[in-house]
Amino acid sequence: QVQLVESGGGLVQAGGSLRLSCAASGRTFSTLAMGWFRQAPGKEREFVAFISWTGSRSYYADSVKGRFTISRDNPKNTLYLQMNILKPEDTAVYYCAARREYCSGDGCSAGDRYDYWGQGAQVTVSS
Repeated sequence: QVQLVESGGGLVQAGGSLRLSCAASGRTFSTLAMGWFRQAPGKEREFVAFISWTGSRSYYADSVKGRFTISRDNPKNTLYLQMNILKPEDTAVYYCAARREYCSGDGCSAGDRYDYWGQGAQVTVSS
């Protein structure tokens, strides 16, 4: 089993920045590929970003490309999402997720292929 706990959410003005963290425990973190997803009120969950086991590969949703950066610190068992130039449409609950199976490209954006999920962190961007 893997436990994931997000932190770092909050309220920020448009144009501002936030960094989300996701602390992992229960299984060797470096063997898991990781992703960030989000869900806004009344909308379906959507993919945000992915990072491979070693951090050598990353993918982003078009809506966040160039503004968000996913990274990981394997010795610290922690995943990060640096969010810059935030927009009101980025308002959502953000979830980190872990998967054991290899993926590439679009295959990494399917939420139903992730095995473990955190409880979520609220991010609210005011205009």
